[in-house]
Order: sequence, then C-alpha cells, then structure tokens
Amino acid sequence: METTTVSVHTGGTECVRDLTGHARRFVAGRGDGLLSVFVPHATAGVALLELGSGSDADLLATLDELLPADGRWRHAHGSAGHGRSHVLPALISPSLTVPVLDGRLLLGTWQSIALVDLNVDNPERTVRLSFLSG
Repeated sequence: METTTVSVHTGGTECVRDLTGHARRFVAGRGDGLLSVFVPHATAGVALLELGSGSDADLLATLDELLPADGRWRHAHGSAGHGRSHVLPALISPSLTVPVLDGRLLLGTWQSIALVDLNVDNPERTVRLSFLSG
C-alpha cells in the first residue's frame, strides 16, 4: 500500500473542501486498485457529492438543521455547538473508498471527493490518501 497525507486549511469556518484534485494526482500512474480517503479527526468526514452547483451549501444548510450549533450538546467544550461536530462522523463517514482503473478515479460525472468540516475550532485538517494496488 502507498500512502500520503494532504493538509487542508479550512480557515476555522464550516466548510466543504474539494479533495478530488489531490486524489487524482495521487493515483495518476498507479494502475488499478482502490483509493482510500481518510480524515483522522473526530469532528470531520468525507463525502462524494457534486460540488460547485450549490450542493455544498445545501449540505451545510442541511447539517445545520440536523445538527444545530446551539447549547443542546452534552459535549460542550469549545465554540457554541461544538458537540455537533463530534456527531458529524456518525452521519458523514471519516473514510471512503474509490475504485481506480489505469491510474484514474472511477467517479461518476458529477461526483467529487469532499472534506466536510463543521468544527470552527480547528482551522487545519489532515487527509490521508492510501492506494492499494489490485
């Protein structure tokens, strides 16, 4: 297995960041196999979705409705609503796997790989990309 890490600056705001370019560069020339994308954080996840068409904003709005940034959370250190960030990975997994054929991600036409982060207390994230040859 080959692996690398990517640093992603979230700027301390709720965000959806596109990781597809990082993933494409990492698998280029590697042949056939599987790409694992993993966020080793207790308060972030990764998702496959269309980006740039409003879907990223729709996702954040939906998460705000499902997981409001208010005082209801038992896990209450950090910024207001910080506990919701710890619930996020149960809804949006911290990992995903994408098939790779001849060094190319086999994503659908509108699919992108995205980091989803509601934690405004942590402006820097690490993403681990791992390639398992097939």
